[in-house]
Amino acid sequence: MSKPSESQMHTAIVGSGFIGRAWAISFARAGANVRLWDQADGAAHKAIDYISGVLEDLAQNDLLNGQTPATVLARISAANTLDEALAEATHVQENTPEVLDVKIKVFQMLDAAARPDAVLSSSTSALLPSRFTEGLKGRGRCIVVHPINPPYLIPAAEVVPAPWTTPETVERTRKFLISAGHAPLVMKKELDGFIMNRMQGALLEEAFRLVADGYASVEDVDTGIRDGLALRWSFMGPFETIDLNAPGGIRDYCERYQGIYSNIFPQMQRRVDWAGEVMDTIEPDRRKLLPADKLQDRQVWRDKRLMALAAHKRRAAKEIGK
Repeated sequence: MSKPSESQMHTAIVGSGFIGRAWAISFARAGANVRLWDQADGAAHKAIDYISGVLEDLAQNDLLNGQTPATVLARISAANTLDEALAEATHVQENTPEVLDVKIKVFQMLDAAARPDAVLSSSTSALLPSRFTEGLKGRGRCIVVHPINPPYLIPAAEVVPAPWTTPETVERTRKFLISAGHAPLVMKKELDGFIMNRMQGALLEEAFRLVADGYASVEDVDTGIRDGLALRWSFMGPFETIDLNAPGGIRDYCERYQGIYSNIFPQMQRRVDWAGEVMDTIEPDRRKLLPADKLQDRQVWRDKRLMALAAHKRRAAKEIGK
């Protein structure tokens, strides 16, 4: 995670739910001034109260770049109006519901009210930027920046341009994310699911098939990822993984093992309805392992584990190398 920059950048967060408040932490920790706005009365102030508690946990894990929680929190404020939030912002991060009509309306408002030099970025995880920016006068400055939640702990963020997004907007967004401690995945063009959901979706499709067809339990599948593949994936991607898994590197790996995957692939060309019959197995198994009334407690546990992992990766990068 990068240190705060010398010159303070002004950002606006539109929508202060889970993703919006997480972005606020990420940007403020990197030194940016953050204005939060939400159409729901009081929502932005509630988000700041939540952020205050998270900053204490981050400080305990040395994840505030040597700053105090009070210093970071002082950079975050609630705006009373959208115009107030946008007044000085050169990066706007929109986090409204995943509804196309809502996105179209919100981006019309942003394009009309934001500074001419502001990048207008959406956190959407499913909608292509071309679908809600096409009719805008300033469509060239519109882009998607899709995080994995929470972005203050998981640095990867997808940068997805529409066909008309300018190269300058893409580059400015990439540099901004890096300055805020993120690891941008810059797509060359838009595609349904972007990169991360397509990769995650492929894994989930197979996970549901394995359970639906009676080959493995829910916990077997989770164990295989949690205590197997994810240990390598937490610091290496799939291409580097296979590059290191054969004596001669990635070409050697493919020559040795492609046949295995070629044989499996035809068996994977069938969908299981995630909400269908298989859910009668998956949900009871999950509720035995985690009762519904413990979900929020487990989410807090998850975030604390992510903090510990982020702190470990930071130390390991310094001591061992990236």
